[in-house]
Amino acid sequence: MATTKRAPAGAAVLRGDITVAIRNAVMNELAEVGYGRLSIEAVARRAGVGKTAIYRRWSNKLEMVMEIVSDIAERKVPLPDTGSFAGDLQLLMFIVSKALQHRIASQIIPDLMAEAARNPQIAETLQGALRTQQQALAEKLVGQAVTRGELPEGTDPKLAVDLMLGPLYWRLAISRDPIGDEYLEQLAAAVTGALKAAHQ
Repeated sequence: MATTKRAPAGAAVLRGDITVAIRNAVMNELAEVGYGRLSIEAVARRAGVGKTAIYRRWSNKLEMVMEIVSDIAERKVPLPDTGSFAGDLQLLMFIVSKALQHRIASQIIPDLMAEAARNPQIAETLQGALRTQQQALAEKLVGQAVTRGELPEGTDPKLAVDLMLGPLYWRLAISRDPIGDEYLEQLAAAVTGALKAAHQ
């Protein structure tokens, strides 16, 4: 779903501090009540603004939530280069797991995944935002490992994304098990072994 920002009416200029307050309010409301019960009125109240401030920026709830969530999902994750693929993997998964375990993210992600099953627009927006960022990251990470001779030529970055991030999402959203350093070390070794084995 392509979202286009609405132009301010007349000579109005959208104040950045108000936009930030609204974005923060949306994330906190999503974490507390979920997408289904989130309302423009509640966001405006939490942000300390009138509803018109929101409608100057977005035309409806779906557009507002999807733009804000997409912006966060598309933020660049720093690409690690520790000198080894296993080290890179472990550091990347540590960064991602900390982000996923954040109080707000751990509430919002399962809720939006459930909404995506019911709403094709949400599904399409989330997939687009996440796939682009994760694929680029995996291609660089796998490319570095192939150049070092740690992974064979032709290693599939898409498979690498599934193996790296699938277990983290599983632990966050389904099993609710903790993600500690020992688990990340074991997971990095398992992913490395699986990617090597896929080309034997």
